[in-house]
Amino acid sequence: MADTRKASRFIVPVAVAGVAAATIGLVPALAASGDPDLPEITAQQLIEKIAASDTQTLSGTFRISTDLGLPLGGLADLGGLGGDGGSSSADPTEKLTELVSGTHTLRVAADGPDRQKLTLLDGSDEYSLIHNGDDVWAYDSKSNEVFHEKAPEGEGVKGEGVKGEKPSAELPGTPKQLADEVLKAAGDTTSITVDGTAKVAGRDAYQLVIKPKQSGSTVESVKIAVDAATGTPLKFTLASVQGGKPVVDAGFTKVDFGKPAASDFTFEVPEGAKVTEGAAEKGAGEEKLPEDLAKDLEKGFGDLPGFGGLGKDGDLNVIGEGWTTIAKLDTGAPAPKTDEAPKEIQGLLDSFGDKVTGKFGSGTVFKTKLVNALLTDDGTVYVGAVTQDALVNAANAGK
Repeated sequence: MADTRKASRFIVPVAVAGVAAATIGLVPALAASGDPDLPEITAQQLIEKIAASDTQTLSGTFRISTDLGLPLGGLADLGGLGGDGGSSSADPTEKLTELVSGTHTLRVAADGPDRQKLTLLDGSDEYSLIHNGDDVWAYDSKSNEVFHEKAPEGEGVKGEGVKGEKPSAELPGTPKQLADEVLKAAGDTTSITVDGTAKVAGRDAYQLVIKPKQSGSTVESVKIAVDAATGTPLKFTLASVQGGKPVVDAGFTKVDFGKPAASDFTFEVPEGAKVTEGAAEKGAGEEKLPEDLAKDLEKGFGDLPGFGGLGKDGDLNVIGEGWTTIAKLDTGAPAPKTDEAPKEIQGLLDSFGDKVTGKFGSGTVFKTKLVNALLTDDGTVYVGAVTQDALVNAANAGK
Protein backbone atom coordinates (compact mmCIF):
# COMPACT_ATOMS: atom_id res chain seq x y z
CA MET A 1 0.00 0.00 0.00
CA ALA A 2 1.30 3.43 -0.82
CA ASP A 3 2.04 5.86 1.94
CA THR A 4 3.33 9.34 2.59
CA ARG A 5 6.23 9.76 4.92
CA LYS A 6 5.04 12.53 7.20
CA ALA A 7 1.33 11.73 7.13
CA SER A 8 1.89 8.04 7.77
CA ARG A 9 3.66 8.73 11.04
CA PHE A 10 0.38 10.20 12.26
CA ILE A 11 -2.24 8.03 10.60
CA VAL A 12 -3.20 5.07 12.73
CA PRO A 13 -5.94 3.65 10.46
CA VAL A 14 -3.35 2.16 8.22
CA ALA A 15 -0.77 2.24 10.97
CA VAL A 16 -2.63 -0.45 12.82
CA ALA A 17 -2.45 -2.88 9.93
CA GLY A 18 0.82 -1.55 8.56
CA VAL A 19 2.79 -1.79 11.78
CA ALA A 20 1.73 -5.36 12.31
CA ALA A 21 2.63 -6.33 8.77
CA ALA A 22 5.90 -4.41 8.72
CA THR A 23 7.06 -5.78 12.07
CA ILE A 24 6.34 -9.33 11.05
CA GLY A 25 8.76 -10.48 13.69
CA LEU A 26 6.06 -9.74 16.15
CA VAL A 27 1.59 -10.91 17.14
CA PRO A 28 -2.48 -12.95 17.22
CA ALA A 29 -5.69 -13.04 19.11
CA LEU A 30 -6.32 -15.71 21.72
CA ALA A 31 -8.15 -18.78 20.47
CA ALA A 32 -11.59 -19.50 21.87
CA SER A 33 -14.42 -21.95 21.43
CA GLY A 34 -16.17 -21.57 18.10
CA ASP A 35 -12.96 -20.73 16.22
CA PRO A 36 -13.56 -20.92 12.44
CA ASP A 37 -12.66 -24.06 10.53
CA LEU A 38 -10.24 -22.85 7.85
CA PRO A 39 -7.95 -24.67 5.41
CA GLU A 40 -4.54 -25.45 6.85
CA ILE A 41 -1.81 -22.95 6.05
CA THR A 42 1.91 -22.80 6.79
CA ALA A 43 3.68 -19.83 8.37
CA GLN A 44 5.40 -19.03 5.08
CA GLN A 45 2.10 -19.13 3.19
CA LEU A 46 0.50 -16.84 5.77
CA ILE A 47 3.37 -14.36 5.54
CA GLU A 48 2.99 -14.45 1.76
CA LYS A 49 -0.72 -13.76 2.19
CA ILE A 50 0.00 -10.69 4.32
CA ALA A 51 2.59 -9.44 1.83
CA ALA A 52 0.17 -9.91 -1.07
CA SER A 53 -2.64 -8.03 0.65
CA ASP A 54 -3.73 -5.00 -1.36
CA THR A 55 -6.28 -3.62 1.09
CA GLN A 56 -6.77 0.04 0.21
CA THR A 57 -10.10 0.79 1.83
CA LEU A 58 -11.54 0.06 5.26
CA SER A 59 -13.48 1.57 8.12
CA GLY A 60 -14.32 0.40 11.61
CA THR A 61 -13.66 0.60 15.31
CA PHE A 62 -10.28 -0.16 16.82
CA ARG A 63 -9.43 -0.81 20.46
CA ILE A 64 -5.92 -0.56 21.89
CA SER A 65 -4.76 -1.39 25.41
CA THR A 66 -1.20 -0.73 26.54
CA ASP A 67 0.38 -1.83 29.81
CA LEU A 68 4.12 -1.19 30.05
CA GLY A 69 4.15 -2.02 33.74
CA LEU A 70 5.24 1.43 34.84
CA PRO A 71 4.70 2.27 38.52
CA LEU A 72 2.99 5.51 37.50
CA GLY A 73 -0.19 5.90 35.47
CA GLY A 74 1.67 6.03 32.17
CA LEU A 75 4.34 7.81 30.21
CA ALA A 76 2.22 10.94 30.07
CA ASP A 77 2.77 11.34 33.83
CA LEU A 78 6.55 11.50 33.49
CA GLY A 79 6.99 15.24 33.50
CA GLY A 80 5.43 16.54 30.31
CA LEU A 81 6.33 13.82 27.84
CA GLY A 82 5.54 14.76 24.27
CA GLY A 83 6.04 18.50 24.23
CA ASP A 84 6.98 21.73 25.91
CA GLY A 85 3.46 22.76 26.79
CA GLY A 86 3.57 25.69 24.34
CA SER A 87 2.34 24.02 21.17
CA SER A 88 -1.19 23.17 20.08
CA SER A 89 -3.06 20.53 22.05
CA ALA A 90 -4.20 19.23 18.65
CA ASP A 91 -0.62 18.50 17.49
CA PRO A 92 -0.57 14.74 16.68
CA THR A 93 2.98 14.32 17.97
CA GLU A 94 1.69 15.22 21.42
CA LYS A 95 -1.88 13.93 21.39
CA LEU A 96 -1.11 10.42 20.17
CA THR A 97 1.33 9.83 23.03
CA GLU A 98 -1.81 9.08 25.04
CA LEU A 99 -1.97 5.75 23.24
CA VAL A 100 1.12 4.51 25.11
CA SER A 101 -0.89 3.86 28.25
CA GLY A 102 -4.36 2.72 29.22
CA THR A 103 -7.21 1.62 26.96
CA HIS A 104 -8.51 3.67 24.07
CA THR A 105 -11.18 3.29 21.40
CA LEU A 106 -10.71 4.72 17.93
CA ARG A 107 -12.82 5.04 14.81
CA VAL A 108 -10.72 4.58 11.70
CA ALA A 109 -11.25 4.93 7.97
CA ALA A 110 -8.94 4.68 4.97
CA ASP A 111 -9.35 5.19 1.24
CA GLY A 112 -6.00 4.55 -0.38
CA PRO A 113 -2.73 6.35 0.35
CA ASP A 114 -4.22 9.86 0.20
CA ARG A 115 -7.20 9.64 2.55
CA GLN A 116 -7.19 8.37 6.12
CA LYS A 117 -9.03 9.39 9.25
CA LEU A 118 -8.68 8.52 12.90
CA THR A 119 -10.95 9.63 15.73
CA LEU A 120 -9.82 9.07 19.30
CA LEU A 121 -12.82 8.82 21.61
CA ASP A 122 -12.38 10.02 25.20
CA GLY A 123 -15.74 10.27 26.93
CA SER A 124 -17.68 13.15 25.47
CA ASP A 125 -14.53 14.64 23.89
CA GLU A 126 -13.14 13.63 20.52
CA TYR A 127 -9.81 14.04 18.80
CA SER A 128 -9.77 13.66 15.01
CA LEU A 129 -6.82 13.30 12.67
CA ILE A 130 -7.54 13.54 8.94
CA HIS A 131 -5.25 13.15 5.94
CA ASN A 132 -7.01 14.26 2.76
CA GLY A 133 -4.85 14.75 -0.31
CA ASP A 134 -2.37 17.56 0.30
CA ASP A 135 -3.56 18.35 3.81
CA VAL A 136 -3.28 16.86 7.28
CA TRP A 137 -5.78 18.22 9.81
CA ALA A 138 -6.14 17.50 13.52
CA TYR A 139 -8.91 18.75 15.80
CA ASP A 140 -9.22 18.57 19.59
CA SER A 141 -12.83 19.22 20.60
CA LYS A 142 -11.94 19.69 24.27
CA SER A 143 -9.70 22.71 23.64
CA ASN A 144 -11.33 23.69 20.32
CA GLU A 145 -7.88 23.76 18.70
CA VAL A 146 -6.90 22.79 15.16
CA PHE A 147 -3.51 21.67 13.85
CA HIS A 148 -2.83 21.87 10.09
CA GLU A 149 0.10 20.70 8.02
CA LYS A 150 0.71 20.13 4.33
CA ALA A 151 1.42 16.54 3.31
CA PRO A 152 4.80 16.15 1.55
CA GLU A 153 4.86 16.31 -2.23
CA GLY A 154 6.41 13.87 -4.67
CA GLU A 155 6.26 10.73 -2.55
CA GLY A 156 6.43 7.55 -4.57
CA VAL A 157 4.69 4.26 -3.98
CA LYS A 158 6.22 2.12 -1.24
CA GLY A 159 9.24 0.38 -2.70
CA GLU A 160 9.84 3.25 -5.16
CA GLY A 161 11.84 6.41 -4.86
CA VAL A 162 10.55 9.96 -4.98
CA LYS A 163 8.44 10.61 -8.08
CA GLY A 164 8.64 6.99 -9.12
CA GLU A 165 12.42 6.73 -9.22
CA LYS A 166 13.86 3.28 -8.66
CA PRO A 167 14.84 2.57 -5.07
CA SER A 168 18.53 2.61 -4.22
CA ALA A 169 18.31 -0.87 -2.70
CA GLU A 170 16.63 -3.84 -4.31
CA LEU A 171 13.54 -4.96 -2.39
CA PRO A 172 11.79 -8.34 -2.50
CA GLY A 173 9.61 -8.29 -5.60
CA THR A 174 6.98 -10.90 -4.73
CA PRO A 175 5.13 -12.04 -1.61
CA LYS A 176 7.07 -15.30 -1.69
CA GLN A 177 10.39 -13.46 -1.83
CA LEU A 178 9.34 -11.29 1.10
CA ALA A 179 8.25 -14.33 3.10
CA ASP A 180 11.56 -16.02 2.34
CA GLU A 181 13.42 -12.94 3.59
CA VAL A 182 11.36 -12.78 6.79
CA LEU A 183 11.92 -16.43 7.59
CA LYS A 184 15.62 -16.13 6.76
CA ALA A 185 15.95 -13.10 9.05
CA ALA A 186 14.24 -14.99 11.86
CA GLY A 187 17.02 -17.55 11.71
CA ASP A 188 17.79 -19.64 14.76
CA THR A 189 16.59 -17.01 17.24
CA THR A 190 12.90 -16.99 16.34
CA SER A 191 10.01 -19.42 16.05
CA ILE A 192 7.26 -18.47 13.57
CA THR A 193 4.18 -20.70 13.51
CA VAL A 194 0.46 -20.68 12.75
CA ASP A 195 -1.46 -21.40 15.93
CA GLY A 196 -5.04 -22.07 14.98
CA THR A 197 -7.77 -19.66 13.98
CA ALA A 198 -9.97 -17.02 15.61
CA LYS A 199 -12.91 -14.71 15.06
CA VAL A 200 -11.86 -11.05 15.10
CA ALA A 201 -14.42 -8.32 14.47
CA GLY A 202 -16.69 -10.97 13.02
CA ARG A 203 -14.03 -12.04 10.49
CA ASP A 204 -12.37 -15.44 10.09
CA ALA A 205 -8.67 -15.13 10.87
CA TYR A 206 -5.50 -17.17 11.12
CA GLN A 207 -3.17 -16.63 14.07
CA LEU A 208 0.51 -16.07 13.33
CA VAL A 209 2.69 -16.51 16.41
CA ILE A 210 6.27 -15.28 16.74
CA LYS A 211 8.31 -16.35 19.78
CA PRO A 212 11.93 -15.96 20.82
CA LYS A 213 13.91 -19.18 20.95
CA GLN A 214 16.47 -17.48 23.17
CA SER A 215 16.15 -17.27 26.93
CA GLY A 216 16.52 -13.90 28.58
CA SER A 217 14.11 -11.91 26.41
CA THR A 218 11.24 -10.01 28.03
CA VAL A 219 9.04 -10.91 25.05
CA GLU A 220 6.94 -14.03 25.55
CA SER A 221 5.26 -13.87 22.15
CA VAL A 222 3.97 -11.63 19.40
CA LYS A 223 0.71 -12.65 17.79
CA ILE A 224 -1.03 -11.39 14.68
CA ALA A 225 -4.57 -12.31 13.70
CA VAL A 226 -4.65 -12.22 9.90
CA ASP A 227 -7.90 -11.90 7.95
CA ALA A 228 -8.33 -15.16 6.05
CA ALA A 229 -9.96 -13.49 3.05
CA THR A 230 -7.85 -10.36 2.56
CA GLY A 231 -4.58 -11.04 4.37
CA THR A 232 -5.02 -7.84 6.40
CA PRO A 233 -3.74 -7.94 10.00
CA LEU A 234 -6.74 -7.47 12.31
CA LYS A 235 -5.27 -7.83 15.78
CA PHE A 236 -1.85 -7.46 17.38
CA THR A 237 -0.86 -8.80 20.81
CA LEU A 238 2.55 -8.44 22.44
CA ALA A 239 2.91 -10.52 25.63
CA SER A 240 5.64 -10.23 28.25
CA VAL A 241 7.32 -13.08 30.11
CA GLN A 242 6.06 -11.37 33.29
CA GLY A 243 2.55 -12.52 32.43
CA GLY A 244 -0.56 -10.56 33.30
CA LYS A 245 -2.04 -8.14 30.81
CA PRO A 246 -0.36 -7.95 27.39
CA VAL A 247 2.07 -5.11 26.85
CA VAL A 248 0.06 -4.22 23.75
CA ASP A 249 -3.33 -5.62 22.77
CA ALA A 250 -4.69 -3.83 19.72
CA GLY A 251 -7.32 -4.91 17.23
CA PHE A 252 -10.49 -4.18 15.33
CA THR A 253 -13.80 -4.72 17.08
CA LYS A 254 -15.67 -3.80 13.89
CA VAL A 255 -14.30 -3.62 10.35
CA ASP A 256 -15.69 -3.08 6.86
CA PHE A 257 -13.47 -3.28 3.77
CA GLY A 258 -15.85 -1.24 1.64
CA LYS A 259 -14.97 2.25 0.35
CA PRO A 260 -15.76 4.97 2.93
CA ALA A 261 -17.75 8.01 1.84
CA ALA A 262 -15.65 10.91 0.52
CA SER A 263 -17.33 13.17 3.09
CA ASP A 264 -15.64 11.18 5.86
CA PHE A 265 -12.36 12.89 4.96
CA THR A 266 -13.53 16.48 4.61
CA PHE A 267 -12.77 18.98 7.34
CA GLU A 268 -13.92 22.51 8.05
CA VAL A 269 -12.42 24.58 10.82
CA PRO A 270 -15.04 24.98 13.58
CA GLU A 271 -16.11 28.52 14.42
CA GLY A 272 -13.84 30.16 16.95
CA ALA A 273 -11.20 27.40 16.84
CA LYS A 274 -7.53 28.30 17.21
CA VAL A 275 -5.51 27.10 14.21
CA THR A 276 -1.80 26.19 14.50
CA GLU A 277 0.24 25.59 11.35
CA GLY A 278 2.82 22.81 11.35
CA ALA A 279 6.52 23.10 10.60
CA ALA A 280 5.99 22.49 6.88
CA GLU A 281 3.96 25.71 6.74
CA LYS A 282 6.52 27.75 8.64
CA GLY A 283 9.48 27.17 6.35
CA ALA A 284 10.92 24.60 4.01
CA GLY A 285 14.29 24.90 5.72
CA GLU A 286 13.03 22.99 8.72
CA GLU A 287 12.28 20.01 6.52
CA LYS A 288 16.00 19.33 6.07
CA LEU A 289 16.46 18.18 9.66
CA PRO A 290 15.02 14.66 9.29
CA GLU A 291 17.11 14.03 6.15
CA ASP A 292 20.30 15.31 7.75
CA LEU A 293 19.58 13.30 10.89
CA ALA A 294 18.97 10.16 8.84
CA LYS A 295 22.33 10.58 7.13
CA ASP A 296 24.07 10.91 10.49
CA LEU A 297 22.30 7.82 11.80
CA GLU A 298 23.51 5.89 8.76
CA LYS A 299 27.06 6.91 9.70
CA GLY A 300 26.60 5.40 13.14
CA PHE A 301 26.01 8.71 14.98
CA GLY A 302 29.57 9.61 14.05
CA ASP A 303 28.96 13.22 13.06
CA LEU A 304 26.17 14.16 15.45
CA PRO A 305 27.20 17.00 17.78
CA GLY A 306 27.98 15.79 21.27
CA PHE A 307 27.86 12.10 20.47
CA GLY A 308 31.59 11.69 19.88
CA GLY A 309 31.27 8.81 17.44
CA LEU A 310 28.82 6.72 19.40
CA GLY A 311 28.16 3.40 17.74
CA LYS A 312 31.22 3.66 15.55
CA ASP A 313 34.49 4.39 17.30
CA GLY A 314 32.96 5.65 20.53
CA ASP A 315 31.36 4.21 23.62
CA LEU A 316 28.19 2.51 22.29
CA ASN A 317 28.55 -1.24 21.94
CA VAL A 318 26.06 -3.93 20.97
CA ILE A 319 26.12 -7.19 22.91
CA GLY A 320 24.43 -10.39 21.73
CA GLU A 321 21.98 -10.83 18.86
CA GLY A 322 18.33 -11.35 18.07
CA TRP A 323 15.83 -10.99 20.91
CA THR A 324 18.53 -10.69 23.57
CA THR A 325 20.50 -7.82 22.04
CA ILE A 326 21.80 -5.37 24.65
CA ALA A 327 23.18 -1.89 24.02
CA LYS A 328 26.05 -0.81 26.25
CA LEU A 329 26.87 2.87 26.69
CA ASP A 330 29.79 4.21 28.73
CA THR A 331 28.70 7.69 29.81
CA GLY A 332 32.02 8.48 31.41
CA ALA A 333 30.32 9.99 34.45
CA PRO A 334 29.37 8.29 37.74
CA ALA A 335 25.67 7.80 38.33
CA PRO A 336 24.07 10.41 40.61
CA LYS A 337 23.83 9.39 44.25
CA THR A 338 20.12 9.00 44.90
CA ASP A 339 20.63 8.86 48.66
CA GLU A 340 21.57 12.52 48.50
CA ALA A 341 18.32 13.45 46.74
CA PRO A 342 15.17 14.62 48.58
CA LYS A 343 13.10 11.82 50.07
CA GLU A 344 10.32 12.38 47.53
CA ILE A 345 12.77 11.89 44.65
CA GLN A 346 14.33 8.87 46.35
CA GLY A 347 10.90 7.27 46.64
CA LEU A 348 10.17 7.91 42.97
CA LEU A 349 13.47 6.39 41.84
CA ASP A 350 13.04 3.40 44.16
CA SER A 351 9.60 2.72 42.66
CA PHE A 352 11.19 2.51 39.22
CA GLY A 353 14.37 0.63 40.01
CA ASP A 354 15.87 -2.32 41.87
CA LYS A 355 19.33 -2.20 43.40
CA VAL A 356 21.62 -4.96 42.06
CA THR A 357 25.21 -6.05 42.63
CA GLY A 358 27.69 -8.31 40.83
CA LYS A 359 31.24 -8.58 39.58
CA PHE A 360 30.67 -5.23 37.86
CA GLY A 361 30.02 -3.55 41.20
CA SER A 362 26.58 -2.12 41.96
CA GLY A 363 23.82 -0.30 40.13
CA THR A 364 20.09 0.11 39.59
CA VAL A 365 17.82 -1.69 37.14
CA PHE A 366 14.94 0.40 35.82
CA LYS A 367 12.17 -1.85 34.57
CA THR A 368 9.10 -2.00 32.39
CA LYS A 369 7.39 -5.10 31.04
CA LEU A 370 9.28 -4.74 27.78
CA VAL A 371 12.50 -2.73 28.06
CA ASN A 372 14.86 -2.79 31.04
CA ALA A 373 17.97 -0.72 31.71
CA LEU A 374 20.85 -1.19 34.15
CA LEU A 375 22.67 1.97 35.25
CA THR A 376 25.85 1.03 37.10
CA ASP A 377 27.27 3.28 39.76
CA ASP A 378 30.30 3.99 37.55
CA GLY A 379 28.04 5.40 34.82
CA THR A 380 27.74 2.48 32.38
CA VAL A 381 24.29 1.81 30.90
CA TYR A 382 23.04 -1.56 29.65
CA VAL A 383 19.61 -1.52 27.97
CA GLY A 384 17.50 -3.98 26.00
CA ALA A 385 14.26 -5.96 25.81
CA VAL A 386 15.84 -8.46 28.18
CA THR A 387 15.40 -9.58 31.77
CA GLN A 388 17.19 -8.14 34.78
CA ASP A 389 19.39 -11.25 35.02
CA ALA A 390 20.45 -10.82 31.39
CA LEU A 391 21.53 -7.22 32.05
CA VAL A 392 23.48 -8.21 35.17
CA ASN A 393 25.19 -11.07 33.28
CA ALA A 394 26.17 -8.68 30.49
CA ALA A 395 27.60 -6.21 33.01
CA ASN A 396 29.53 -8.99 34.76
CA ALA A 397 30.93 -10.20 31.43
CA GLY A 398 32.08 -6.69 30.67
CA LYS A 399 34.42 -6.69 33.62
